[in-house]
Amino acid sequence: MLVHPQPNPIAFSIGPVQVHWYGLMYVLAFALFLILGRVRIKTQPHVAAQGWKYEDLDDMLFYGMLGVILGGRLGEVLFYEPAFYFSHPLDIIKVWNGGMSYHGGFIGVLIAMALWARKRGRNLLDVYDFIAPMVPLGYAFGRLGNFINHELPGRPADPSLPWAMWWPAPESTAAHPLWLPAPVHPSPLYQALVDGLLCFIIVWLFARKPRPRLAVGALYTLLYGCARFFTEYFRVPDWQTTIAGVTLSSGQILSVPMIVAGIIMLVWAYRPEGRRTATA
Repeated sequence: MLVHPQPNPIAFSIGPVQVHWYGLMYVLAFALFLILGRVRIKTQPHVAAQGWKYEDLDDMLFYGMLGVILGGRLGEVLFYEPAFYFSHPLDIIKVWNGGMSYHGGFIGVLIAMALWARKRGRNLLDVYDFIAPMVPLGYAFGRLGNFINHELPGRPADPSLPWAMWWPAPESTAAHPLWLPAPVHPSPLYQALVDGLLCFIIVWLFARKPRPRLAVGALYTLLYGCARFFTEYFRVPDWQTTIAGVTLSSGQILSVPMIVAGIIMLVWAYRPEGRRTATA
């Protein structure tokens, strides 16, 4: 079995300012967005033919950062722990302690990109197709931040599983380590690899060739929804409910609309008249 290393969540300090690993993971995610965007424009002719330029990335990133941070935090507050945050409103701004909802961030980014598309006179569907391949790898870094903070513990795992992990209890610190009573699945790493890295590889390869408008964005929406639905089986749910005799976690319930929307968007993208319109 493995043991969670419990790294110090503070990467370094500059005087009274503490820089957390969780925040650095978001900085890396945003930097990757710029790098991957430049790679797409430089190496994929159909993307350059759509008129995308390096300058678009900087402006788009500003809007995207606001969407991720505001949407992700509000999603955490509203979807997962409304009772806690409404009784501790000052904790809402403490994003460095973790607690960002992917689904809230997803909605936030869509709104931000709609505002950016309107400002620049771009079709929102083209914008979504352009950014979709650059998103999953950044998400993987976010989950690494959760792992460093020993957030999102997994469900109990068979001790014979080679990667079953002793996981810190919520009140554990490096100086005073406390552990959950049984080894668990390291669910943030599962989600980093499946929801993040695997989705990135598939969507990136798919987007290397011209596709009908919305096809790339639709594939990402469908893949992430399916991946998250699967990896939720290994994570302790924030809350869960039973529908028609089937118990679903909060993450699975929030992923079902993405799966349905992804299927509908793919069908729409590949309708006969849609196939004639290549997109980035």
